[in-house]
Amino acid sequence: MSFYNRKRNLYEQQVHNKRMTMLVMAGFILFLGLLGFGFDIIMLEFFPLGTLFALALGAGTALWSYNSGAASVIRSTNAYPADPNNPAHRQLINIVDEMTIASGIPRPKIFIVPDKAPNAFATGKNPEDGYVAVTEGLLQILNREELQAVIAHEIAHIRNYDIRLMTIVAALVGAILLLAMMARRAMWFGGGRRSGRGSQGGGGGPVMIIVLVVWIIGIILAPIIANMMAMMVSRKREYLADATATELTRNPNGLISALHKISGSFIKPTAIHRDTAHLCISDPFHLKREQSTGFFSDLFSTHPPVKKRVEALRNMSYQ
Repeated sequence: MSFYNRKRNLYEQQVHNKRMTMLVMAGFILFLGLLGFGFDIIMLEFFPLGTLFALALGAGTALWSYNSGAASVIRSTNAYPADPNNPAHRQLINIVDEMTIASGIPRPKIFIVPDKAPNAFATGKNPEDGYVAVTEGLLQILNREELQAVIAHEIAHIRNYDIRLMTIVAALVGAILLLAMMARRAMWFGGGRRSGRGSQGGGGGPVMIIVLVVWIIGIILAPIIANMMAMMVSRKREYLADATATELTRNPNGLISALHKISGSFIKPTAIHRDTAHLCISDPFHLKREQSTGFFSDLFSTHPPVKKRVEALRNMSYQ
């Protein structure tokens, strides 16, 4: 059995996922530090202007998205508020109320997405400004137990501040990509002369060459590494939301059954777009890399394969 999917109860699973998220975030910061340190030494002779500028711009862009993103996501799917007079919507509202009481957060705003493809997502910058949206197709194919498990998963994302975390990730990705772009342009337009002047004084020698080589490799691979690490954080938060949902419902089998139904439906989404797909409980476009278990698929997928999620859920149920 793999290291990740060895048998853990739901509390051990949550601790493990939080620890792994922190390790990936630490790697993010170290990689940004590597790029910034190299840029500031080689291009600016130790003055950290480049790093500070990249961080400020990346954080500003992410902050704007953080403050306006939730409502924009809801609008982009043409979602409408749940209607208490509709029996299916009424059941959904009741389930959301149950799960918010169990989780201890305020009830999120509840929306229905006019899409036959079964799926659900949560958004919002904090528990006081949370949104839960489910598709019409999801309400049609899930029973109450399965729907409760899906809602618990989405409530978990809100309670665990996953939107806030992914905003920080977006800021780090933006800063890394910006630093890499600045470095490539600086090198193209005369950065070599700057580094040449720095080496004439005899300070560095072989050490400076090693820093330069590592830094150049870093700026070349920055887009791949940054996106790979962002996908890794996203996958860890999906595992954590599954574990938290199990804590709230005490019923991992409901989520197992729901995941099988959602991933087994190949109705193409019409209202959910690709830039929203990473928020959904399961990849709505059923991309092969999202469902395969190979090394490269694991690196570049926003969602863990359903097979691995089901295995982890079964381990939590001590089956």
